[in-house]
Amino acid sequence: MLSVALTGNVAAGKSMVAARWAEMGVPVVSADDLARRAVVPDGPGLRAVTEAFGEGVLSADGTLDRGRLREIVFAEATDRERLEQILHPIIWTLREEWLDERRTEGVPLAVSEIPLLFETGRQGDFDAVVLVDAPVEVRLGRIIENRGLDEMEARRIMASQLDSSMKRERSGFVIDNFGTPEALAAEADRVLGELRTQAGVETMRIDMHLHTEGSWDCLSDPEQVLETALERGYHRIAITDHNRLHVALRMAEAYPERIIPGEEVKTREGIDVIGLYLSDEIPKGTPAQETIARIRDQGGIPYLPHPYAPGKGGGGRYAEMLGPLCDVIESFNARLHSARANDLAQGLAARHEKLRGAGSDAHTVGELGNAFVDLPQHPNTPSALLASLATARTGGREASRLVHLASTWAKVRKKLPGGARR
Repeated sequence: MLSVALTGNVAAGKSMVAARWAEMGVPVVSADDLARRAVVPDGPGLRAVTEAFGEGVLSADGTLDRGRLREIVFAEATDRERLEQILHPIIWTLREEWLDERRTEGVPLAVSEIPLLFETGRQGDFDAVVLVDAPVEVRLGRIIENRGLDEMEARRIMASQLDSSMKRERSGFVIDNFGTPEALAAEADRVLGELRTQAGVETMRIDMHLHTEGSWDCLSDPEQVLETALERGYHRIAITDHNRLHVALRMAEAYPERIIPGEEVKTREGIDVIGLYLSDEIPKGTPAQETIARIRDQGGIPYLPHPYAPGKGGGGRYAEMLGPLCDVIESFNARLHSARANDLAQGLAARHEKLRGAGSDAHTVGELGNAFVDLPQHPNTPSALLASLATARTGGREASRLVHLASTWAKVRKKLPGGARR
């Protein structure tokens, strides 16, 4: 198991990173949680604190008054050191117990959030150290605004920790947090991807764009699509039928770990936008920007397929407008017979620092396997997919031009009597 310490000075944003990683399925233990367990009522930790600082640090119900204790220990360095001598051994014992439990479970990666990692000299106890950092004035403003403290008290708390420049030199990974929450999330995802690689987390293969009989130009039975994909080494597929969601939802209910329910929406502009992890169908003809907003309203992932394809991609006319609005840009589409169109899509993703996806765009079972995304194993949730895409590898091979004949036949077949089975 890779044991990771997550640290950072007060108000740097380490708790936000910890929460993000926990959402991704990573076991995370908070220093605050352990500190609370160390001073449970009637426990030895709370008794020792009361003996050292008096009954005045207790609330009326017998629990620790953390605000009152903070006032005391940050007023005098010697009092802070005395508190640390009491609680730190208890907290570290609780942490070791928690880590042993995670090892027993066989998890590949576990994170301990520790504000005073370097101050206590315990960085050597971990396999990797991640520092979350932000400029002093930014942190000062956050403390005053979020914690309701005056500037003098805020600066006193900040002065109790080592300068972050020293911590940066001693950390294996640094996450800078001086921008937007979205920027912090992206940096957290990037570092998590590197940690997962270091931990030897097993990978999985997915196809993020394919079709079944739910599409008007496809006859593929969804059960056969999934079976074939699994036989060809895929662990998960996104069913993204044209303007329809019913097949994807039915398959996702039957195979919750295997199917990402999606829809490829033909927008008012005549181009395609994909929504992944949808629960409600988005009508054909919805404007592209509104389509993206509706995807987000459902908690889904806006995915821009083949942005430079003639016709369905608008030949790139909408790429620069929609690329920044989507979370993922399709950097390889197996049905494009122009390598340049895929190269341009990769450039679009790079310019706007977007995650990259790939799809076979399969309309026949035989096309399965033409595109792939290899990425760390993860729960089948939107946030987990986005985090794993940060270290993904995409690629594939061009489909035969004959596959378009199959799509044409599907259109004709569905117009014949009894052609539309579902």
